[in-house]
Amino acid sequence: MSGITEKLIIVRGGGDLATGTIYKLHRCGFPVLVLETKNPSAIRRNVAFSEAVYQGAQTVEGVTCTLAGTGEEAESLLKAGKIAMLIDPEGESIARFRPLAVVDAILAKKNLGTHRGMAPITVGLGPGFTAGTDVDAVVETKRGHNLGKVLYSGSAAPNTGIPGIIAGFGKERVIHSPAAGILRNVSKITDTVERGQTIALVETINGEIPVTAAISGLLRGLIRDGYPVTQGFKIADIDPRIEEFDNCFTISDKARCIAGGVLEAILYLRSRL
Repeated sequence: MSGITEKLIIVRGGGDLATGTIYKLHRCGFPVLVLETKNPSAIRRNVAFSEAVYQGAQTVEGVTCTLAGTGEEAESLLKAGKIAMLIDPEGESIARFRPLAVVDAILAKKNLGTHRGMAPITVGLGPGFTAGTDVDAVVETKRGHNLGKVLYSGSAAPNTGIPGIIAGFGKERVIHSPAAGILRNVSKITDTVERGQTIALVETINGEIPVTAAISGLLRGLIRDGYPVTQGFKIADIDPRIEEFDNCFTISDKARCIAGGVLEAILYLRSRL
């Protein structure tokens, strides 16, 4: 790992917002290792590197992330200039790779174990982290004036549970499972759907329960077919702007803004080491 460790960034999480950060760090010349769970639940799957867990590799905007079966395979990918991914939700491989920085992009709205002892630089995305205490910097993830802002003390805005407004719609854009069971997709990402249309079914012990669209628009996110869900689990995302078809295949404005904050934090903190 000579020549890599001193620049290596480990990103915990590979969802669509995390993917914006992974993509930017890679494009800026940093070797990136992504740590994911065994069963990631990204909604915007077309633009989430976490899909590599299921497919072996995932390409977003011309950049590919490849799943490695072992630490040795991950090292080989990194040495070849590629983004590597390991299934390691607990972050056990962090000590082995001794990265320059660890970025917690799990976006769990709480800290699942990231701490400043993991690397010379630690960055947390969104609520659940306190800069200067459990991480060195926090990047704001709430839409608005401060989106992407880097905090070197204090915490990001608390989670409101209300999605950002797009074309006048907020909470209506996000669809949640009506019951616990196995999700069966009826529609697919990129479909144009109408309010009240069934986009998926949830198989329960008592039969199938339809999942309907709360608004009309472009289905830009839908969890994988066959995924086990709980009641209230986020399963789909509808964009009311039907003309924004290309957005189904590109990193979002929010993800790019957050990525800029992460890059700023790493460069600033590295200059002060």
